[in-house]
Amino acid sequence: MANRDRNASVPLDAASKAIIEQLQEDGRRPYAAIGKAVGLSEAAVRQRVQKLLDQGVMQIVAVTDPLTVGFTRQAMVGITVEGDVEPVADALAALDEVDYVVCTAGSFDLLAELVCEDDEHLLEMINKRIRALPGVRSTESFVYLKLRKQTYTWGTR
Repeated sequence: MANRDRNASVPLDAASKAIIEQLQEDGRRPYAAIGKAVGLSEAAVRQRVQKLLDQGVMQIVAVTDPLTVGFTRQAMVGITVEGDVEPVADALAALDEVDYVVCTAGSFDLLAELVCEDDEHLLEMINKRIRALPGVRSTESFVYLKLRKQTYTWGTR
């Protein structure tokens, strides 16, 4: 779902929304169980899920705890840009260590979340990779000390 246009919404009917909500609760829930919960056949659920995936409406992924897989330092980096933010946003999105990039209004033009192995890795990313990007005027880092909540169950509207 990279680089998506928030104005380009895909119309969803009640059944598709219900399927999404089922998968937000448990991404491994069997299609037969989802079908039973939403009143569709297993085949119909499978087709709808594939269509939602193809349209970029959702992804089904394994969400890991970075600490348990060797990434001990996470940070949100606020970035101020001179000129057009799009090329900087695209360059940030291309970095493996960056898992989240948003264009913002306010004190920063962009926010990027970094997942790094350690403080040295984070310093290298900020100092040598992000600040070196053409158009980057300044950065401010917000190092994560403890994750209190992370959820993907906000449902649908």
